[in-house]
Amino acid sequence: MRKVIALLSAAAAVAALTGASAGAASGAAVPESAGQGKLVWGSCNDTTTPALQCALLDVPVDYAHPNGPKIKIKLNRLPATAPEGKRQGPILLNPGGPGDSGLWMPAYISGQLPKDVASAYDWIGFDPRGTNGSEPHVVCDAHYFDAERPDYQLSQGTSKPWLKKAAGYAADCAADWSWLLPHMTTADSARDMDSIRRALGAPKINFYGGSWGTSLGSTYGQLFPSHVRRMVLDSIVGPTISWYDHNILQDKEHQRRFDAFAAWTAKADSVYHLGTDAATVEKAYHQVETALRTDPVDAAPATGKIGPAEFEDTFYGGGYNFLRWPQMATALSGYVTRHDTRPLNIAYNRYAAPGADDGTFPAYNAAQCTENAWPRDWEFWKKDQAKVNAAAPFYTYNNMWYNAACMFWPYQGNPAGRMKITGKGLPPVLLFQATEDAATPYEGGLAMHDALPGSKLVVQTGGSFHEILFHGNACLDDTFTAYLRDGSLPKGSGRIARTCAPEPEPTPVYVTPTPTTKNATPTAPLRPTDREATHGVLR
Repeated sequence: MRKVIALLSAAAAVAALTGASAGAASGAAVPESAGQGKLVWGSCNDTTTPALQCALLDVPVDYAHPNGPKIKIKLNRLPATAPEGKRQGPILLNPGGPGDSGLWMPAYISGQLPKDVASAYDWIGFDPRGTNGSEPHVVCDAHYFDAERPDYQLSQGTSKPWLKKAAGYAADCAADWSWLLPHMTTADSARDMDSIRRALGAPKINFYGGSWGTSLGSTYGQLFPSHVRRMVLDSIVGPTISWYDHNILQDKEHQRRFDAFAAWTAKADSVYHLGTDAATVEKAYHQVETALRTDPVDAAPATGKIGPAEFEDTFYGGGYNFLRWPQMATALSGYVTRHDTRPLNIAYNRYAAPGADDGTFPAYNAAQCTENAWPRDWEFWKKDQAKVNAAAPFYTYNNMWYNAACMFWPYQGNPAGRMKITGKGLPPVLLFQATEDAATPYEGGLAMHDALPGSKLVVQTGGSFHEILFHGNACLDDTFTAYLRDGSLPKGSGRIARTCAPEPEPTPVYVTPTPTTKNATPTAPLRPTDREATHGVLR
């Protein structure tokens, strides 16, 4: 424990020397001409979508000093093909994270829309600062997620190893990236969006964002309301809640989704043979987790072993996307009823095995740890999280350790909290929210609607997808299409302007094991909920 304290002391020393970005703290706009980079478009060499163009854009490290040092943002575009008089300008796209790549989005989202709408926009994807193809690419302890990691459960006596890992991660970030990390907040990324707008020569932009992208979009709207033409926020982070408290909401909602998975599996006992009630299915889940503590499963083609931490990571993603439930139930059934570990191996490699370090986890921490104050006392975390765990044991400690670097982060969080969102000066914003979303709970959608006068909230009652558009639900997708086509909004005048029905639950099927490859790169753009690894999505 003394080493943990030493690392924390070192982090505190760095914090004393390097405060948060003055540009991030202020709402001052950057002059149109200040530090403006130029775009030189070239082919992305994308054989699936040859029309895609790529570029790098120079942006200031610190927007308080726009003519100071620069970094580069990677972006791409699918140009509008409609006649000039029918074009509607650029639409910037962000899938969340913080830190996830948006480069897959122009081809994918435009491909979901009628031709008259898709052809009217310049579709713009980008990699947030410090991540993926942007330069530099921030890496802190590239082996942080290597399997087999310590058990998440405090009852297994792994607190000290996890504290050491989390403190070491924060210190490793500070050692190499102290010049950039304080400038990787949501507000910094919003200012990067406005740099993109200026480089495109557009007086206004359109925007679609999901998950953390809703925080990014609302922050952009707060900083630059006159630069917003249309904005869509899908699966919404509440505008005022602290990131620590947001995680507690997630814990409770993930427990509800796990209970729903167990109930679904129990109804399919003839397929999975794990019991006819949810409690028995959950008992089987814990039975497998216990067995993995002494006999972990080989993770190949991923490296290492599948222990209890990797097992939990494999299953929590069912809260994002219930189309995973058949694979998850098969993994449990194969292990419990057939002594077959192959389905678990396949599910882990498909949903949870870490891939190449894309800079998302440093970006996740850099945004969340510095945008509001976090508890810095382990004793507080231990007591407070134990209360949460008593009600939501499925996910609480998994989520706690994922975010534990914020306990040691070298840059103190803003005591005033996240940027206040008022919606002043914004055009009507279209909001989408599912009532059963585990990653961005329903309360966030209501709170964002209340914060944005004139916004329209579309609620999918009983829906549970995280990012609810583009799953084939006509009620949701047609509302989005109409707004992009001509600005049409739902006519409802209450707090909820329109309600849509959920998609049907998946058909229970035992998924026959087939070979898999470690985090294979998709041959075509996929939604993050289809392809997400364990890490990098708002947790």
